[in-house]
Amino acid sequence: MTEVILVNENDEAIGTMEKMQAHLEGKLHRAFSVFIVNSDNKMLLQKRAAKKYHSPNLWTNACCSHPAPDENIFDAAKRRVNEELGMTINNFEKLFSFRYKTELENDLIEHELDYVLWAESDEVVKLNFDEADDYVFLSKEEIKKRLAEKPEQFTVWFKLIFPKIEKLF
Repeated sequence: MTEVILVNENDEAIGTMEKMQAHLEGKLHRAFSVFIVNSDNKMLLQKRAAKKYHSPNLWTNACCSHPAPDENIFDAAKRRVNEELGMTINNFEKLFSFRYKTELENDLIEHELDYVLWAESDEVVKLNFDEADDYVFLSKEEIKKRLAEKPEQFTVWFKLIFPKIEKLF
């Protein structure tokens, strides 16, 4: 059973809850979204696995997840990037955090305090197919074009975050 950290509006931990239950009830919880750019100035995007419980088959940033209780954001990001992408990254930079709430398919509610993390790496991706079905490195212009032409192919949080960070690469 995977638990998430419930937080108040000031990002103070107020308890834990099973992840699916938190998404069913729309409880505010801590999360992170990792963005990785390589030396060719291209961003790593992953296509979420078809079997994911929400937002399957959608393109998104390199890695998104939740810290475990008593785990800090940077350790959680390092762990999940390794689990999902087979990459070892230790130099995450926190860009900002923000709250969002949106209804998803299957009567789920994503209500997260999301830490947006940035890293640069040329490490080879070794995709975990339980997490993602595909990946690609795209330039800022290529991402903007895809977002404009087919926004329904991207996760809600990616569409919220990308305009805020596109100037970084």
